Amino acid sequence: MNRWAHARAGDSFACMTQPDFQPTLVGPTVTIRPMSASDWRQLFVAASDPEIWKVHPVPDRYTEPVFRKFFDGGIESKKAFVFIDRASNRLVGSSRYHDHKPADGEIEIGWTFLARSHWGGATNREVKRLMLDHAFGFADTVVFWVGERNFRSQGAMKKIGGVLRDGFFERPVSDGTRYVIFEITKDHYQNGGRALLV
Repeated sequence: MNRWAHARAGDSFACMTQPDFQPTLVGPTVTIRPMSASDWRQLFVAASDPEIWKVHPVPDRYTEPVFRKFFDGGIESKKAFVFIDRASNRLVGSSRYHDHKPADGEIEIGWTFLARSHWGGATNREVKRLMLDHAFGFADTVVFWVGERNFRSQGAMKKIGGVLRDGFFERPVSDGTRYVIFEITKDHYQNGGRALLV
């Protein structure tokens, strides 16, 4: 039996007429499930470490009012997830899908963070693989917006096969912060790129 499995029925690469933006996904060490209001306390504990946000475009997100805005935005998006360490049953991070563009076959994975206890290991690769597997059931390209100076996340994107687009980018929610965009295409991912996330 494949150790990478959806908790919901269906092949993650099968075409979907109505994309499910909040599936529950199960990997060897992490469960990804929809974010709920009851996750606030435990997720804030995981996020309240200043080191997590040190090179992030929003470096004060470890504070309660700023993280509350982030958390409430995730709930409202109906595309946000929490990561659960299966061994401890603790919340260790979150992410979300964003800005699905059906005409372009594109979706973003972003707003991702991991507790420092899970840095430097397999957790980042595992959650990216689960989310990419699902996204490529209805999209041809997945993009990741990364802060211009967030070299830690940029390095992580290169390790998992992200290709850097030319130039810098801004959007209304970023308050003038410049970003770079990495992309992973379905063809590249299915023809060898997925192995980078093993």
